[in-house]
Amino acid sequence: MSLLMPLPEPEILEKRDDIVSRLQAIVRPGNVIHLDRELSAYECDALTMYRQPPLVVVLPETVAEVSAVLKLAQELNVKVVPRGSGTSLSGGSLPLADGILLGMSKFNRVLEVDFENRCAVVQPGVTNLAISKAVEHKGFYYAPDPSSQIACSIGGNVAENAGGVHCLKYGLTTNNLLGIEMVLMGGEVIRLGGKHLDTDLYDLMGVITGSEGLLGVVTEVTVRILQKPQVARGVLLGFPSVEAGADCVAEIIAQGIIPGGMEMMDKPAIDAAEAFQPCGYPPDAQGLVIVELDGTPAEVDHLTEEVAKIARGRGATSVHVSTSEAERLRFWFGRKNAFPAVGAIGPDYLCMDGTIPRKELATVLRRMDELAVKHGLRVANVFHAGDGNLHPLILYDAAIPGDTEKAEAFGADILRLCVEVGGVLTGEHGVGVEKRDLMTEMFDEVDLAQQERVKCAFDEAHRLNPGKVFPTLHRCAEMGFMHVRAGNLPFPEIPRF
Repeated sequence: MSLLMPLPEPEILEKRDDIVSRLQAIVRPGNVIHLDRELSAYECDALTMYRQPPLVVVLPETVAEVSAVLKLAQELNVKVVPRGSGTSLSGGSLPLADGILLGMSKFNRVLEVDFENRCAVVQPGVTNLAISKAVEHKGFYYAPDPSSQIACSIGGNVAENAGGVHCLKYGLTTNNLLGIEMVLMGGEVIRLGGKHLDTDLYDLMGVITGSEGLLGVVTEVTVRILQKPQVARGVLLGFPSVEAGADCVAEIIAQGIIPGGMEMMDKPAIDAAEAFQPCGYPPDAQGLVIVELDGTPAEVDHLTEEVAKIARGRGATSVHVSTSEAERLRFWFGRKNAFPAVGAIGPDYLCMDGTIPRKELATVLRRMDELAVKHGLRVANVFHAGDGNLHPLILYDAAIPGDTEKAEAFGADILRLCVEVGGVLTGEHGVGVEKRDLMTEMFDEVDLAQQERVKCAFDEAHRLNPGKVFPTLHRCAEMGFMHVRAGNLPFPEIPRF
């Protein structure tokens, strides 16, 4: 994978002082960051192998300020990269040397909690976990729970359609999103959805969710909140091989059981997690499956017995059912801390994200081991087993010449394998720059052209987050596209229906 970002535009670099001063006139003092030593804090997101300081950083505090910044950017023809908490693992918020980095971290308030309608209205800089904290006193929570939930922002979750360990049963961000407010590139503010459960016309909110900051800047989010289940119980299953664990996962789903969460780890990930924070994982297991069952006491009792029966039938070497809430949470500690745990056993790691059909889990894990030998690198596997979302962690050492390139090549081969078996390039991390040059592995020219037309409808000059997602972005005029603004087509003689 090559990182070819749009070339810096010299005329924009020459206008830097003017851009900075005009931004300073829009936001409060101190909310424009432009000194080199300060810009270095924004030069990358969680995909740290790619770094690029931005032209300037602006931190608006109101919707009016966001609107004014985007209106100014359009007037000056300057690129804009939206950024939440910077936890993106695909380079989705990688800055541009000639672009404004629009940081939304000051949009950090819970605006309203409506228990009667079971929803919360929050600003995009509110962290994922903070939503659950805001409603837990009434026995509610927000279901999607990425491993980075303590830090990742809900605006970023919308941009990437984030998932988490409990999304098998309760859905991804898109399934828990009711409404958004968004500012378009020209400064227009639009609202999609709301507290109601459904709407007519086109599902534009579905288009925005997972659009990776290419279509607009989200300034408000309305999410669905759920009541906590009466009972939640964890089942820790150890297997003599990852293939046996994968087969058990497939059998549980085939039997019609949909756990609240179902995660899997291989031996390297198990050992790393135990060394990082001991949580009672079986030391002899080559594959570990964590199953969480929730609902009424009778339902959970029955499903626990069924899962244990299926696991033993698939050769489980250990079956441990949690006997307290503290023990259930301990089962999850290792999985939730898998990324930092693996980071402790190697100088660097690259976290991949691909999704495959569940029936292909054993095959893909076996072939991934072969790819590790081919590239001469180690890999630890943690993944959302229930929905086939893989997160291979490729260990490498950036200080060794060529190691970074080997890790990238290994990751690209894993993603090609996912597509080959009927899967997709990403489950929740997005395409960003990491998978951008692999989009042709999954889509042909016609597919990509249709997606580009959506981009053109929102951002005809390609100023919002350019260089991400599309391997080659065509000019809208080349595609015979006409932009509709304020409800009017550019040619009044064309009939309207």
